[in-house]
Amino acid sequence: MSFFPCCPSQKRLRKKTLKKNIKEYHENKIKTSFSNISFKTDSGKRKFITDEIAKLGKGNITSKYIPYRELCVATENFHPANLIGEGGFGRVYKGHLKSLNQVVAVKQLDRNGYQGNREFFVEVLILSLLHHPNLVNLIGYCAEGEHRILVYEYMVNGSLEDHLLDLHEEAKPLDWHTRMKIAEGAAKGLEYLHDEANPPVIYRDFKASNILLDEHFNPKLSDFGLAKLGPTGDKTHVSTRVMGTYGYCAPEYASTGQLTTKSDVYSFGVVFLEMITGRRVIDYSRSEEEQNLVIWAQPLLKDRRKFIQMADPLLKDKYPLKSLYQALAVAAMCLQEEADTRPLINDVVTAIDFLARKKVEVDQPHHTKHISYNKDDEDNNNNENEDEDDNDDNEDEDEDEKENIKKSHIINSSEY
Repeated sequence: MSFFPCCPSQKRLRKKTLKKNIKEYHENKIKTSFSNISFKTDSGKRKFITDEIAKLGKGNITSKYIPYRELCVATENFHPANLIGEGGFGRVYKGHLKSLNQVVAVKQLDRNGYQGNREFFVEVLILSLLHHPNLVNLIGYCAEGEHRILVYEYMVNGSLEDHLLDLHEEAKPLDWHTRMKIAEGAAKGLEYLHDEANPPVIYRDFKASNILLDEHFNPKLSDFGLAKLGPTGDKTHVSTRVMGTYGYCAPEYASTGQLTTKSDVYSFGVVFLEMITGRRVIDYSRSEEEQNLVIWAQPLLKDRRKFIQMADPLLKDKYPLKSLYQALAVAAMCLQEEADTRPLINDVVTAIDFLARKKVEVDQPHHTKHISYNKDDEDNNNNENEDEDDNDDNEDEDEDEKENIKKSHIINSSEY
């Protein structure tokens, strides 16, 4: 499914370029040439890496090479006051590039971290060859001496983790509609990687800290160092060593190293469940039976009457109950133990797109109640039909849930 029209010839060229360039990178002759980097001088390394990226990109690399000295100036010598993030890959600093007059995020890769030369090259290639509103924009890179630095567009609102799991006391929690909007955009980013790229790109590191938010809380996926090309032809999976973050990895990938696009769907289900519940996937501060989010949620997902117990308390019951049911149903499908029973990401996008639009459909009836005008008989009949539909939908709910529905000032939609 494509949301971004372009002429067929351009799409074929982009797919062919991605497939050929990244595949070439993974071939032995390319890997062998990288092994010679350690024997070169600093200036030789820089020229070698820049030439390799240009060659592999076939002239399609949109990011630019940025000298290390310029990045030192931009970040005030990587001053701790400009530090905005830190992880296994290294540290991220906020900076200002004078040459572009642009605020940027500068990711300084840890020499001892999990991202080495191969991961560095893959991230530069993927973010230079693939472009989508829900993928972070790579502005440039630096490879001087032992330095491996990636420069991204600066995302004003940080990561989803900041607003969902590391929320400060004075900060305002994300409302239900914003959460669904973020989930929709993140799913579209995965859809682009799975369905538009050829061969498909498996993200392999989908988690809340890798979903960045702009000033309007539009999400963009970041950190592609662990991304892998998906299976092609009659292959059902690609085999690779297990990497990623504990709790987010699909069970079949964690146990066998067999990776498919459905592995990303599982990871999406975990993050979506975090967004609904406000809980971390692994939280050792909780009681033993609640430390693993997925294990805690499994019995609750089997009993619809307990769905309300799973909603984030910070939402303060300000969400459409029916949308909560639907969102949890989507999460449950993504978290199926067997990969084959999980939905494709484009089906997930369709479902969450409906949930993201649900706010308009739900709130509109309340708005019209305050407008003073004479309705004709047809309008009255429509309202009566909506009430009847609501009653039909709620017949299988117990009395406690009915009472919750009556108290809610949000739920008035007849759709389920």
